This record gives sequence, C-alpha cells and structure tokens, in this order.
Amino acid sequence: MITFRKFESETNCHKVKPDFNHKSHKMQNSINRRRFLKLTAAGAAGGFIAGSGAVNAASLKDVTTLKKGEVMHRTLGRTGLKVPLVNLGFVRSDNPRIINYGLDLGMTLIDTAHGYSNGRNEEVLGELLKNRPRDSYILATRVRGNTEEQILEQFNISLKRLQLDYVDILGLHGSSSREHTLDEARLKAFTKIKAQGRARFLSVSTHSNEPEVIRAVAESNVYDLVYTSYNFRMDNFPDLKKAIDEAAEAGIGIIAMKTMAGAYWDRERQDPINLTAALKWALQNPNIHSTIPGVESFNELEENFEANYNIDLSPGELNDLRLDQADRGMFCLGCEKCIDQCPKKLPVPDIMRSYMYAYGYKSPALARDTMDSLSLEDDACKDCSSCSVKCLQGFDVAEKIKDINRIKAVPNEFLA
Repeated sequence: MITFRKFESETNCHKVKPDFNHKSHKMQNSINRRRFLKLTAAGAAGGFIAGSGAVNAASLKDVTTLKKGEVMHRTLGRTGLKVPLVNLGFVRSDNPRIINYGLDLGMTLIDTAHGYSNGRNEEVLGELLKNRPRDSYILATRVRGNTEEQILEQFNISLKRLQLDYVDILGLHGSSSREHTLDEARLKAFTKIKAQGRARFLSVSTHSNEPEVIRAVAESNVYDLVYTSYNFRMDNFPDLKKAIDEAAEAGIGIIAMKTMAGAYWDRERQDPINLTAALKWALQNPNIHSTIPGVESFNELEENFEANYNIDLSPGELNDLRLDQADRGMFCLGCEKCIDQCPKKLPVPDIMRSYMYAYGYKSPALARDTMDSLSLEDDACKDCSSCSVKCLQGFDVAEKIKDINRIKAVPNEFLA
C-alpha cells in the first residue's frame, strides 16, 4: 500500500511557494503589474462598487481572502483537498511550459485524460512532473471502459505514461446516465484501484444529462467528485444547480468544465465570448469548488489565473454574456431530446461537442478524439434524405454533423 504525503488544508488561503526560475519570475512580476492596473482601473470606474449592479462574491462561503492579492481557494468536498478556484485543464495544448508556468503561479490541480492527444498529454506530464515534488501538485486523469478489464488496462497505461505510482483523482470519463455511472463492473474496477492505493479519490465527468449523473455520483458511496459542464448558456440551470447543491451537501467535490461555453459565438471566430466573465459567472456558485479551463497560450493562462484573485462580475462583464439575448453560440446544452428524434439514435450531443471543440476551442485533435470515441460509421447520415432532428437551440444538426464528420478523414499527425 502506498503511503500518501498529506496536503496542506489549513482554513486560510495560501499561495503555493513556487520554485521560480528567472523567466517565470519575470512573468510573475508582469502579471502582477497588469493585475494591479486592471483592478485600479476597475475601481476608479466604479465597476466593482456595491450598488452599481455588479455581482459581488465577497460573501461566498469557503472562500477566504486574508489579504488583497492572495489566491482564493475552495475545498473539494470530503476529499479535504484545498485548491485554487481556477486550475489547469491539460487538453487543448501539449506544451509543458504552460503547465510549468501555471504551477509556478500557484495552480495546483492538473486535469488530463487517457485519450487526450492519443496519450501524448499524459506522456508530457510524466516527463514534466518527475522534476517536481509529488506533494506539490494534485494530478487527475480519466479513463473510459465498459468492463473491469478495459478500465484496469487503460489505467495501467496511464500510470506508465505519467511515470507515477498513483494519481490523486481517477475519473470515469464522459458518463451521461445513472446506469452508466452506477454500472457494477465500473464501480468494481474503480473501487479496486482505490483499495490498491493507486488512486486517492474517484470521480465521474459528465457533458450531458448532468443532473441525473451528479445525483448518481452522490448516491454511489464510491465516487468523491464530479466534473460537470456548467456555464452561463445552460438553460437547464435550475435542476442542474439543485443537483449540484445536493451533491455538495453530501460531501461531493464539484469541478466545473466547459465554462467558456464554446469560446466564440460564431463558427468564423469573429465574435469571441468574454471568457473571463464566463469563468467568473461559474464561480458565483459557491458549490462550484474549482474549474479547469484548457489553455493554448500564456496569455490565456494569465487571464484565467486572475480570477483566482477576484470573481466579482462588473455590469459590463454581465452585459458581455448576453444573458437576456437569444445568441446560441456553439455550446450544445446536452438535453438529449434530439436522440429520440434521430432514426439511428446518433449521439448528437457528443457530435455537437466535437463541433464546438473544432470551431470554438480551436482544438481539432480533441474534436477528432471525441469523434473516434463514438465509433460511428464513416457517413452516419447517408441513409437519411432529410434530417428529422429539430434542435431546441435552433442548430442545423444535419449541417453540423456533415461538417465535423470530415475530421475523421484527416490523419492524426496533422491534428496534433
């Protein structure tokens, strides 16, 4: 049995003391200067003054800001792990320098998955993290599988890639139903891995039918955390919020995904979503314990990290989210009402998610990974002269499927 070194979990906020090199130290100074200028400008404009219409998060529970400029943390439910509000999703890039910089800034949770970039992301992390103390970061990965053997096989490969004896959080990747979440073979595999000391905590991620999956996680008495899609575009918000509240009350850690809601309002990427505002919106919910937005650049990372200091939403930021408008963007709500309308019962929400990855997140490799995981025939719509699916959001489902289906013909090496 592996003995784990205890993580810091004091009640006060703290910064991880990073091992800066000269370059990252200069970059840290740069982000501090920019943050100071931005906050000063906002204060002068009255954007964050109480009564101005801004959303003020100062009273949200489980967030302590002892001093101006300190990183805010929340606790991942009963795990006791105290993490920054914004952490690292290692999915849209395989650049190790971005991960190093995020860790140097003070992010501690790194999330990846067995299938990201055909395993390349786990391999990159394995090389990078062997140079850092094992108790200085929290590593999460996720696997798929229909049988105990498949799950164990994927996890063994992941550990080898990561060059680790254990992960902090092991997740079931992409569940969309209670039955899938509570399947006996899956529960047996995950329970065995945890009993062996090769995973400290267990999780489930969900992109559709989220309330049902979240409630199943809380019911399981096996899983400790849930990763859920959660953003300002989700019109099933009342039931989703209720399920999140119930799970949090039961001690489940809640990590939000897809907070960027597609990143752009349009396929041509001419109308970007205010990603900082979107991230802050998700964090207004005190039961969203952390977020793991993926990044492709240092600028994206810095902008995301600043939400760890201040999650107040100004009136301008709220306006940018177009909450009172009918803009659809590219984010599929995952309502699954389209599936019964389709004669072939195609996993339309998953296909729409691939479309969003390609055109919104500019991540064709992730789009391809998602499409490959669906095991669809080359042209799944070939037998239909017209599409019977009527999307509640008004998406042209047939056109989007036809568009994203082309990615399956592109060699993987061109997508990396």
